[in-house]
Amino acid sequence: MNLENAAAELEKKLGYSFKNPEYLERALTHSSFANEQKPGKAYDYERLEFLGDAVLELSVSDHLYKTMPGQREGDMTKLRASLVCEPTLAFCAKALELNRYILLGKGEEQTGGRNRDSIVSDVFEAVIGALYLDGGLEKAKSFVDEYVLNDMYNKIEFVDSKTNLQEFVQDKGLELRYELVSESGPAHDREYKVAAIIADREISEGVGKSKKHAEQEAAYAALRKLKSEEA
Repeated sequence: MNLENAAAELEKKLGYSFKNPEYLERALTHSSFANEQKPGKAYDYERLEFLGDAVLELSVSDHLYKTMPGQREGDMTKLRASLVCEPTLAFCAKALELNRYILLGKGEEQTGGRNRDSIVSDVFEAVIGALYLDGGLEKAKSFVDEYVLNDMYNKIEFVDSKTNLQEFVQDKGLELRYELVSESGPAHDREYKVAAIIADREISEGVGKSKKHAEQEAAYAALRKLKSEEA
């Protein structure tokens, strides 16, 4: 997928047409791709990421301040940190399938950069920066509302899923462990499948580009299953 097609397809998902398409195109361009182009012909997303990070923090802070009048400053700070951290943003980006639209250099592509949380979360912030420049603060905030703040406790639970599952299991006097089910793919782009085992019973499985990520996916699935069984 070339740069123009990637940006046009993502615009349809966003339901927003950029007045200056260059903003979105730049937001999707990783430095590895920019470095492969002719000098001066392509720019990467890093400056937009810097801007988007600030807009994201402001948008989340504004929302928490207005919707949680009884919350103390320290509690809101912790909640905001959980919402703007790398794993949460990568999780949010899945709703857009954002990794599909990122322009990567050949080397970064071959080493699995398209599915790396650090890159996907950076691009997510860059898109916020692009929306801010093109459509103003309200447009950027509406994006944050839809993709970050919507169902925010569910997103936070995903980020803290391993800790939450451990506490859930300990409260019931049970034991939790994770077992590697399988791994596949070339050495530079492995995919791991991990099972969450509670009291010698397999509760769920998770898949990820690292064992840690697969465990997180398995823990999240286990929490949702166990809580639904209790309901």
